[in-house]
Amino acid sequence: MTNQHFDIYMIGVGGQGIGLLSETLIRAAERAGHQVRGVDTHGLAQRGGTVTSCLRLGEGAHSPMIREGAADLVLALERHEALRGAATFLRRAGTLLYFDALWQPLNVRLGAQPQTTTAEVEAVCGQLGARHLRIFDPNLPDPRMQNVSLLRTLLQESLVPGLKLQHLEGALGELLTGKVLEANLALLNA
Repeated sequence: MTNQHFDIYMIGVGGQGIGLLSETLIRAAERAGHQVRGVDTHGLAQRGGTVTSCLRLGEGAHSPMIREGAADLVLALERHEALRGAATFLRRAGTLLYFDALWQPLNVRLGAQPQTTTAEVEAVCGQLGARHLRIFDPNLPDPRMQNVSLLRTLLQESLVPGLKLQHLEGALGELLTGKVLEANLALLNA
């Protein structure tokens, strides 16, 4: 990518694996030859709070932060966070890819706010003219593999310019070991 950039905003709930998702994409993008800038915000991650990560690919990205309404791609690991990420960070005609898990925010559990529906997520994307991809796999061997399920769809849909299977496999190989690595690579290649 010369003199342009591609912005990826990731959002989820503490404990879902946004950190591994972000680090895998950083390493895979570097393997694909991209200049990479990234930053994580953990918030109340240990208490189930929102976790975000910004990843900017390309020579035109001088800061790791993504402006509101500027993300080419929003990756989310939870439906409420998918709505929040798309409504706040997704650019017009961008793409939202989310795993449709539900970790109810405190205000939903307390009855102060209704649970977000898939129709609401679709409506926000529709207003932006954005593509939305909802995935849910009830047969995941481990719910902690939702992030790799997102990576598999990201790869199948060619959502990140220049990113190939070998880049993701190499990145996961640097971050995971043993049976955990084997299981995640099997899911990535499924």
